[in-house]
Amino acid sequence: MKAKRNDLIKEYILEKEHVTLKELEETFNVSMNTIRRDVAKIITDPRFEKVYGGVSVKKNKLISFENRSIKNKEVKQKIAEEAAKLIQPHDLIYIDSGTTTKYILDYLPKDIEMTIITNSLDIVLKAEVFEKIQVFLLGNMFKRSTRSFVGITPDQITNKYNISKAFMAATAVSIDNGMMNSDLMEYEIKKHIVDKAANIYLLADKSKFEKSTLLTYASLDQVNKIITDKDFDTTYLDFFNDKQIEPITVDI
Repeated sequence: MKAKRNDLIKEYILEKEHVTLKELEETFNVSMNTIRRDVAKIITDPRFEKVYGGVSVKKNKLISFENRSIKNKEVKQKIAEEAAKLIQPHDLIYIDSGTTTKYILDYLPKDIEMTIITNSLDIVLKAEVFEKIQVFLLGNMFKRSTRSFVGITPDQITNKYNISKAFMAATAVSIDNGMMNSDLMEYEIKKHIVDKAANIYLLADKSKFEKSTLLTYASLDQVNKIITDKDFDTTYLDFFNDKQIEPITVDI
């Protein structure tokens, strides 16, 4: 249990870049003494350093959104290309912020007429050249590390938009823990979207599977299609068959 909590705390610190001990105490619902012991172990990892009142990621160890985008870029583009085939003219869709979902618009015809809801800066910028795409932006605070906007109230989504298709990203994915994310503010948007959209499409390369992070924003059985480069074993295939989930595996 302690080892798993330490892994989750590391994920949380990597996402936030700097956290206070008080924030860790409240987030993980353990005592301050427990957090201090956990942090003492965590800072033996060369990615982290103790600072006054908290813990930070060492500057040379930060992995930027741009660098994460470059990693497995060809795979991410193939997944996005396959996802784009699911979009039809006049759709009202949601595109999540992520290093794979950001490529979806690269594979749409320039004259397509549709509506996009997003919290992704990259999607907003790419949509500029599409004269017939209408874009609605969610969120009221910009998060530089993920180039996304966060901070919403539920009625921004549930009372206004009938989303036909949601193209979702995840930090980690598993049968037991579903679709996961390590940031609370992004979690809120993702959860509301999944609860609202008629169809959920998960874009995730094989590196995301069988990992765990802090927050589950949706169970895996809420997904309609999973677009990936992963070859699934019988455990996953049986689960997909039982839950009527369609896996789409791209050729690399």
